[in-house]
Formats: sequence, structure tokens, C-alpha cells
Amino acid sequence: MSDLILYELPGCPYCAKVQDALADLGLEYESREVPRAHAQRTEVREVSGQTGVPVLVDEANGVDGMAESDDIVEYLRTTYGA
Repeated sequence: MSDLILYELPGCPYCAKVQDALADLGLEYESREVPRAHAQRTEVREVSGQTGVPVLVDEANGVDGMAESDDIVEYLRTTYGA
């Protein structure tokens, strides 16, 4: 199991941006698909305090629920980039 968990929704362009960064960096991650209805996104709300996606958890580095695709991509490149 990977230390990286990405809460995402198929077809979400912001999620795709994070997926591309993960692929570019060669990082393995666990994908957790959230329901389409925001009201049903209880797991991601518990993790991040909000229902939007993407949300990244990086257990190895104490990141409990980072939101906003640009912030996630920057974090991944800074933390895991060459």
C-alpha cells in the first residue's frame, strides 16, 4: 500500500492535473473515488474538512488532507521531484 492517497472523481480536470504530476514523478498512489454528490462525500470531508476534490494524503510526511490541485502539484514536485 502506498503512503500517498488521492481522493478523486473520474472526469475531474483538477484531479487529472494531479494524476499527471504523480505519473510524471513516477509515484505510486492509492486512488479513492468519491461519489458525485457532495452530500455523500463523508470520507473526504472527514479527511480535509471539505467535499471538493482532489485531496491528497501523504502519510509518510504528515499531510492529512491537502486540497487545491495547484497546491498538491507544487507539494509533489517539491517533495518528490529530482
